Amino acid sequence: MILWREGRVTSERREWDGAVEYEAEVYSAAGGTWTPCRALAYPRLVGRPAVGQRVLLNTTALERGLGTGGYALVAAVLDELPPDPAQGPGHLVKARYTPLQAMVLGVDEQESRHHPVLADADDLLGLPVVVADLHSSLPAIVAGLRQAAPHARVAYVMTDGGALPAWFSRTIDGLRQAGWLDTCITVGQAFGGDLEAVSVHSGLLAARHVAQVDVAVVSQGPGNLGTGTRWGFSGVQAGEVINAAGTLNGRPVATLRVSGADARERHRGVSHHSLTAYGRVALLAADVVVPDFGSLPEDDEQLAASSPSPAAGNPEARAVGDNAPTPLPELARLIDRQVTPLFAPHGRHREVRVGVDGLLEALRESPVGLSTMGRNLAADPAAFLAAAAAGRHAATLLA
Repeated sequence: MILWREGRVTSERREWDGAVEYEAEVYSAAGGTWTPCRALAYPRLVGRPAVGQRVLLNTTALERGLGTGGYALVAAVLDELPPDPAQGPGHLVKARYTPLQAMVLGVDEQESRHHPVLADADDLLGLPVVVADLHSSLPAIVAGLRQAAPHARVAYVMTDGGALPAWFSRTIDGLRQAGWLDTCITVGQAFGGDLEAVSVHSGLLAARHVAQVDVAVVSQGPGNLGTGTRWGFSGVQAGEVINAAGTLNGRPVATLRVSGADARERHRGVSHHSLTAYGRVALLAADVVVPDFGSLPEDDEQLAASSPSPAAGNPEARAVGDNAPTPLPELARLIDRQVTPLFAPHGRHREVRVGVDGLLEALRESPVGLSTMGRNLAADPAAFLAAAAAGRHAATLLA
């Protein structure tokens, strides 16, 4: 299940909040050779390796050629132990019963100074909760929100459907550095946020009553998992978050996962992930935001229609199912047919049509790179416009 390899650090590449990326070499016992690779360490878990040190590497994802998870992950520095962390309160264990289980202070546990606030908290008081399937939707949602409400305070609530450490995400760090994100709350088995919570419910309540934000955005961390089956995908959590937000008297806003470039039929237009999560899993009503591509000015529509291929738009792209983008008018008609069952009289959700005029400009101002399934804004503009439209709608819900 795990491929363990000896490695050695050759240089430090870059660092962001909670993570350090290295150039390293991994040893192959079969060939007796050292092969270059990228390695990632979380110093708060394993210490901070120095150049030249030997490290124990988990190369499972690397050797399988996975995308998001394709690092060699540092599990330990072989020749010295990291210093003990400072002793403090907290007994909430995350990544439980794995060799790297971590003990943190939960915002909702008895040792937290916020426990009295959350002990009987049961109401989000109408907090807009924007729900998305993919982590890549986060910057686009915030871009659309900020264009209409530039001073809104935003919390990102990261579920455990993808990466467990929030430190893995350069997007979170970049949004925080730019002042676009006020706090990160990690829930379930996810960890590394500014606040740690046991469940999505307590994480949302912490966003409202502790962080006191205006909007919460909820998605899994990087590393969406799908199996090509109706139910076997990690984004099924999006429907469960709708239920949590509605139960707690929030205002759930559903972001559609849209693509005009994915060659896989199940992801073209509205992904079957969104249709399943919102149509079958979500039992409470949400505002489902349908982007109105007809509102896009002619110049922007022509630009989107003539977008370069994923490889031309992003040299590092590893798009799944590269394909020529569907023209936006044709894509809009496809989306209309796909989302109809979500709304009355057959479905339970509220249809909200949101214009996307001006959102390309907002997306281009993102302080972090926009990439979904290896495709950037030029290669698949519909994906990011749909997410930004959800953010724009959330701004209209602010008191």
